[in-house]
Amino acid sequence: MRYLLVEDNLELAEAVVNRLVLDGHAVDHADCLASAEDCLAAARYDLILLDVMLPDGDGREFLERSRAHLETPVIVLTARAQVSDRVGALDQGADDYITKPFDFSELEARCRAVLRRRGGSAKNQITLGEAVFDPLAGTISHNGSTVDLRNREIRLLEVFARNPGHILSKSQLMDRLFSYDAEVTENAIEVYVGRLRRRIEGMGLRIETVRGLGYRMEAGQS
Repeated sequence: MRYLLVEDNLELAEAVVNRLVLDGHAVDHADCLASAEDCLAAARYDLILLDVMLPDGDGREFLERSRAHLETPVIVLTARAQVSDRVGALDQGADDYITKPFDFSELEARCRAVLRRRGGSAKNQITLGEAVFDPLAGTISHNGSTVDLRNREIRLLEVFARNPGHILSKSQLMDRLFSYDAEVTENAIEVYVGRLRRRIEGMGLRIETVRGLGYRMEAGQS
């Protein structure tokens, strides 16, 4: 998934980015609301982690203003532990909140929960034809056999799984897998697609190359 972290505490931001990138996500960091607006104008995000107190304004007010056109799920990061503060954040458009200081495992769990709810599922597992993909466990299973996936393979399969039958260009896949400052080329997508094809071989899943357009995954029978 591609995340936008809006946080002015650079030490905390670096720690959060490193943890999420380690899990295979692409993360862009904005240290103020103006920078966040620039990021949102340039890219589509799966999830926003939004601090409350920022140098150029209140994150909750920004969220409330943006909800008219912003559908991306938002988790508010706040040091305020009062119930009224948390209720206020939810009423202003947040999908969830987490109180600082927080444990990274809790943050990751809340991210997964919010994304599941937005995807209309209460479970981590995604059924793809005859195969069952578990992004949290990093596995795909078929006819009793289970294959372990690497982080980039997990995220790439997740993108395909959430866009069944859709043609995704290399630039779109790069946008989902890598942050702005990552020094990668479209050749990297070819490499990861090739690896993923080998992993899911015989599972009834086919990643088709659509010449000049990109890739499309379809689920059939093995």
